[in-house]
Amino acid sequence: MAPLIYLDTHVVAWLFLGDLQRIPKAAQKAINNNELLISPMVLVELQYLFEVGRTAETSERVFESLDVELGLKVCDLPFPQVARRAFDVSWTRDPFDRLIVSQASLREAKLVTKDREIHRYYSAAVWSDPA
Repeated sequence: MAPLIYLDTHVVAWLFLGDLQRIPKAAQKAINNNELLISPMVLVELQYLFEVGRTAETSERVFESLDVELGLKVCDLPFPQVARRAFDVSWTRDPFDRLIVSQASLREAKLVTKDREIHRYYSAAVWSDPA
């Protein structure tokens, strides 16, 4: 079984759209070589973006498509455990980021994200190609 890696919301959206040019080669390699998980908060954030008109598809449609195409799964860690870990993620006020990072950190897993703030505070964040 391949190692686990979590995907941030924007990565999931870009994968669904087939917009791979937005994802650097290093991040694509991580996606291709790992078992893919998302926090349930990614689904909530995708649905929120749909409801405010920033995306054209429901989170359910996005997830179902990527489950079939890539084997994407939703992390099943107990929410109280994730919430307790989120208390330590005090460097952001974004509730989505707090829970997404907490979920990955509980499993000591990498997180594919472009988010610079996450990279600054979560050492297992993956994005850029090596210089």
